[in-house]
Amino acid sequence: MNIQPELFHTGEVQAHALAGSGTPAAAIRNFMPEQHRLFFPLLPYLMLATTDDSGWPVATIVTGAAGFVSSPDPMHLHIAADAHWPGISKEQFVTGQQVGMLGIDFNTRRRNRANGVIQDAGDNGVHISVTQSFGNCPRYIQLRDVQTAPSGEIALPAQSFTELDAAARELIHHADSLFVATTSGAHETNMGGPDISHRGGMPGFIRIDGNTLTIPDFNGNKYFNTLGNMLLEPRAALLFIDYASGSLLHLQGRTEVLWQSKEAAALTGAERLWRFHITGGWWQAHAIPLRWSLREIAPTTARTGIWAATY
Repeated sequence: MNIQPELFHTGEVQAHALAGSGTPAAAIRNFMPEQHRLFFPLLPYLMLATTDDSGWPVATIVTGAAGFVSSPDPMHLHIAADAHWPGISKEQFVTGQQVGMLGIDFNTRRRNRANGVIQDAGDNGVHISVTQSFGNCPRYIQLRDVQTAPSGEIALPAQSFTELDAAARELIHHADSLFVATTSGAHETNMGGPDISHRGGMPGFIRIDGNTLTIPDFNGNKYFNTLGNMLLEPRAALLFIDYASGSLLHLQGRTEVLWQSKEAAALTGAERLWRFHITGGWWQAHAIPLRWSLREIAPTTARTGIWAATY
């Protein structure tokens, strides 16, 4: 077990060059250090990404009592059999699938990432072999307190759509975070695969133009895992959580990265922009049995801007 000598795939290296930042040093390991192994079991939720039968990225959140995610050794993670999977998302997480994982603690702004392959998915839960493990900084993560949903509340069936309706637009307009699932697709088989990442900003940081979203890329760790994937495979998925109701909005669409854009100057803190052209999605009310209340906007978030356009 060691820090891997080849840290980034070709799309990520290309993104480093386009951003003018150079390829950074990075503590990306092919195993989980002890602090990561102890971190994941603390969480009552885990963000996951994979791809569907057509190669489209899929993003979801799986929930359970603290400890439902465990690490039997530095090379593996296990999701308990009694974990709660919203909608039909579990059908995508089958043996042999590559997965991206994000553990994010809204109570402390801690977050750690892991990528791997599902070794087994069945009655004993989901067993994942970890191929990459690394930490992320706390920037743009809002502090939230979590609690279980009121007893008796039932998740409603997911509703599919191809055009954003008023409710979806309102959720996006007021969102201070989203989760983006990308993949390097068939272009990279070694350092690539699905990935899921957090993006945060002040409510209004996502611009809505019809069925197109424009999203800022604020200063981060310069790994460019997300944008590097987009260069190789422009298809992506976005997951929005209605923290007050536990409802989920899942979007799939095609992306384009605006490396040099005058529009970015209109949004404080944006180093570049990317667009998300929606092809479809689904909405599920009360999809997950957790609720969050906002405690504090991150100081890094408070220093960023919002779009002036209405939605």
